[in-house]
Amino acid sequence: MKPKEILVFGASGQIGKNLIRKLTKNNYKVVAVTRNIHQKGYVLKTQANPGYLDIIELDMVNEEEIKHLYNNCSICINLIGILYEKNKNQFNKIHSLLPNLLSKLAREKKIDQFIHVSALGIENATDSKYAKSKLEGEISVRKNFENSVILKPSIVYSIDDSFTTNLMTLLSHLPIMPLFFNGETKFAPIHVSDLTEIIFQIISNEIKNETIECIGPEEISFKEIIQKLLKSIDKKIILIPMPLPLAKIQAALFEFLPSFLQGGRKQLTSDQLKLLKYDNLPSKKYRTNFDLGFKAEKKFEKEIDKYSYNWRVGGQYSKDKVSRKNQ
Repeated sequence: MKPKEILVFGASGQIGKNLIRKLTKNNYKVVAVTRNIHQKGYVLKTQANPGYLDIIELDMVNEEEIKHLYNNCSICINLIGILYEKNKNQFNKIHSLLPNLLSKLAREKKIDQFIHVSALGIENATDSKYAKSKLEGEISVRKNFENSVILKPSIVYSIDDSFTTNLMTLLSHLPIMPLFFNGETKFAPIHVSDLTEIIFQIISNEIKNETIECIGPEEISFKEIIQKLLKSIDKKIILIPMPLPLAKIQAALFEFLPSFLQGGRKQLTSDQLKLLKYDNLPSKKYRTNFDLGFKAEKKFEKEIDKYSYNWRVGGQYSKDKVSRKNQ
């Protein structure tokens, strides 16, 4: 029996790399789309056995080339997303216009499944350009492809992420950490392996016409996340609630500074600050992965301990790391 061919946009990101491993291990043929094969190709090639992965370099504005990719696929997964804009109107292009195009082509080509990954906790964030663009993308996908599956994960974390790793880099250098909105914003972090398992089950069980809020087993505040990361890297610093006017000034400063002065990515933007006003928790408008029987059991603190030694003094040979292994 010929394996189903799955077209993956955003294949070189955290979710994409882990998903490719999961799918190809289970005999699915994957076509991974990337904008720069020379930069990303060598990483993607290591994710699958020969014959199960094709890597395609593609300019995302070329509709005809995108349309051609649908000819042999039966499933399309869109993982493309950004946390901040490098260019004007980039949120709209990537989160709204691209999902609109991909879902239209999916309907046109009559593929079996279209899976779109959006974000959790964006319904009430009407003052955020990120949230508005994500919601517009969801609306377009539902309109264009009736049997689409939209996944709305909370923070997705792992050694490959840009959330916990970025925070641990900051915490390992800073003597003081500001807490925006008193650090009270709540999240339901989900490990990337749990999320990829959910996507795999959606494909295997041929689930259609569903919006799923994807969450981990815990609700954790931003302050608790920082405290758990500090404990894991064995660092003690001062946590100070930052008044909103000062936070806005800090965000504006980070937006102004070029990314290369901030470790290659913007540490904070005004739009991200707006998002931190809203809890990143299920809206109760849709079912969660737990409601559908897709468990996510990995606990945040236990999982980050597996890779936090990279930011610990002494690395993997630090005293605390060795003592934990011997327990």
